[in-house]
Amino acid sequence: MPALKQQEKRLNGTLLSEKKSLREVYLDHAATTYVDRAVFMAMAPYFSEYFGNPSSLYRLGREARGVMEKSRAEVAEILGAEPDEIVFTGSGTEADNLAVTGVARAYKSSGKHIIVSSIEHHAVLESSEKMKKEGFEVTIVGVNADGTIKMDELRKSLRQDTTLVSIMYANNEIGTIEPIREIADLIKDFRIKNGRNPFSALPVFHTDACQAAGALPLNVDKLGIDLMTLNGGKIYGPKGVGCLYRRKWVKLDPHIVGGGQEKNIRSGTESVALIVGFAKALSLAVRNADKENMRLKTIRDYFIDLLISSIPRTTLNGHPDKRLPNNVNISIFGIEGESMVLALDALGISVSTGSACAARSLLPSHVLLAIGLSPELAHGSLRMTLGRKTTKADVDRVMKVLPDVVEKLRRISPIRL
Repeated sequence: MPALKQQEKRLNGTLLSEKKSLREVYLDHAATTYVDRAVFMAMAPYFSEYFGNPSSLYRLGREARGVMEKSRAEVAEILGAEPDEIVFTGSGTEADNLAVTGVARAYKSSGKHIIVSSIEHHAVLESSEKMKKEGFEVTIVGVNADGTIKMDELRKSLRQDTTLVSIMYANNEIGTIEPIREIADLIKDFRIKNGRNPFSALPVFHTDACQAAGALPLNVDKLGIDLMTLNGGKIYGPKGVGCLYRRKWVKLDPHIVGGGQEKNIRSGTESVALIVGFAKALSLAVRNADKENMRLKTIRDYFIDLLISSIPRTTLNGHPDKRLPNNVNISIFGIEGESMVLALDALGISVSTGSACAARSLLPSHVLLAIGLSPELAHGSLRMTLGRKTTKADVDRVMKVLPDVVEKLRRISPIRL
């Protein structure tokens, strides 16, 4: 027995040594990012030193309130909004839920029709399904093969009783950027044709911008949106915090009640540390966007070219040009994506097959099915999203092993295309 334990110890030591010798490559920044050092330092004092409840009247509470409101003002300035139009939430998912259910319930006397796209995040799709149980009708607008919304279909879907349109800014799986300003103008024209105020009338226009932050412009007036979701964990900020921009005239029925925080829209003691981190992360992301986007696009295009040229029967998913600068999503014929993820993980490379929120589901990606891929091809997808620390050397590291992984998996795969 001792000999077996020594052998096991030597084996574990060897495996650990081999793993340490590998160049670790993280390519799942669409799932989450690490917390930037500057963000961490900005947050640190508010965990234990300035820990007051911002609703309290004494000094510690007033200090916390002041810091939180300063962060709110910083976020508002970045979005071109007013501070009281920013509602802090516990996540992007919560903000999406609040947008969909909040608008639907607040305006149910005016109509019970909701429009969403077929490639929305599950937070929007499942919130819409939830509203069906309350008597609402949901129209799901399709997308083209590149993932862009079918504008004619959207136009024809608008009705007198439509209270909400929710179209994401940039897709979390395939990276396609939607024409948000064009959609806003379509909704504006619909309002005018129906004798409504073009700037403050139904339907309300919401966009999930969690993946867009730090890569695309966020000025709410230039975009023409009424509600916008953001998430700290996607922009090198802390997890567990997000926000919903809400134009002043938009009414929301709160789905968390009991404390009256966030102007009675989202009850619960605010986490000052996380809010400070969110504001700092958003500020840094926007400040460095132009330079970082150029760098990421160069690496992204280099990566895509290598993948297509080095691995036969590989296709790019999403729009070839109108896509997030860090997004690479491919389908490899004849392989299951989960097998590739595990094989690459064993080699110190972290990638995904789709949304991290649905990673434990065995169903093919609803996004890839929506753009016309077969279930087999959808199962054979890889999503690789670059980040601030990603270099060409990381791409070369992946390309050094991926072709061999594909060849081996194809030999044992039951899929034949």
